[in-house]
Amino acid sequence: MPSLPSEATRRAALRWLAELRVAGVSRVRTLFASHPAYADLTPAQYAEGLAWLRRTGMVTATGRPVVEIDDSELRASAEAPRVQWSRAVEEARRAVGAAGEQALLRLLRRGGVPQVRHVAAESDAYGYDISAGSPAERAHLEVKSTTNPTRLVIHLTRHEYEVMATDTDWYLVAVLVGRDGSAVNVATVIRSWLHSAVPADRDQAGRWESARLEVPAYAITPGLATETRRLVADGLLPRQPVWAFGSSTPMTV
Repeated sequence: MPSLPSEATRRAALRWLAELRVAGVSRVRTLFASHPAYADLTPAQYAEGLAWLRRTGMVTATGRPVVEIDDSELRASAEAPRVQWSRAVEEARRAVGAAGEQALLRLLRRGGVPQVRHVAAESDAYGYDISAGSPAERAHLEVKSTTNPTRLVIHLTRHEYEVMATDTDWYLVAVLVGRDGSAVNVATVIRSWLHSAVPADRDQAGRWESARLEVPAYAITPGLATETRRLVADGLLPRQPVWAFGSSTPMTV
């Protein structure tokens, strides 16, 4: 399993994914070596970024990116995380989110899950996006979609967290969305880590409504894992070694 990439490798990998959309490997390598805007990383760091993308299957043998990296992800990697909002960014996020939900719906149905319902298409009040399973055992899946293979960052709303706190069937599923809208990778985020990671309300005068969480590798379980079973057999799910999941102390789902 590939090791957890360094911050420099992550930044280099994201830049490769962005530039390879319009140019080949040799031209992008020349760009990184000659343009002052890219001089904050060394040629060796760019080489490691490209090597990591190839090891994880995020760049094809012909040098084409498998995922369509969002420009906001690229900007966020270059500086401390901050609030970035614009109509275009919001629309892009919604498009990636919808693609991830549709990709997971297809995987569940192809995987033979008997009852699959896209409740997010009906209402946001559920606190999750997909209900899946059988009459005897249900799973309520909140889907977080991304195009960033270098790190898993999610935005959890207060409502989603409160549903998780009371609904034992609630699970958070991360989907890496490919350029064609398909799922490139599917993983489950461990509930106990989510409980520990959300901020605490400091007093009665205010409370958090949305939290940006960077999920560590040890809190990510490959595939669709509930507490008792796999919703879809691992062999039927796309599985790339991104996010370096499982690289540290395992936790229970």
